[in-house]
Amino acid sequence: MKISHSRQKSYHDKRRKSLEFEKDDHVFLRVTPVTGVGRALKLLKLTPHFIGPYQITERLRRYIADPPHVVQLDDVEVRDNLTVETLSMRIEDREVKQLRGKEIALVKVNWGGPAGENVMWELKSKMKDSYPDLFA
Repeated sequence: MKISHSRQKSYHDKRRKSLEFEKDDHVFLRVTPVTGVGRALKLLKLTPHFIGPYQITERLRRYIADPPHVVQLDDVEVRDNLTVETLSMRIEDREVKQLRGKEIALVKVNWGGPAGENVMWELKSKMKDSYPDLFA
């Protein structure tokens, strides 16, 4: 195991780039889009994973300027844990599942994007707490 681990580490170290930053450099922030109930949106291929560029005040990973990288987003709020909340668009379906004698109410939520691409089943109670306007 130690030999294999050492070999893999050497492969990784060969490809690693050491980057240094100065104050006022520009960088992108890597974010994980999450739904309102805290799940990461792993299924979205076109969801932006980086937002910015932002001017830094501390040392971070350097960004090499390239205009096609800039993604224009409207009013993005980045949380402290570097996640971005996406807003749900509509509830498409409702269902009650039976689990060990308990009834669990679920709703099928379309979180936006092209039709059918970003649809998930969520707990109705959590969605109702997070987005009461969808149930009015």
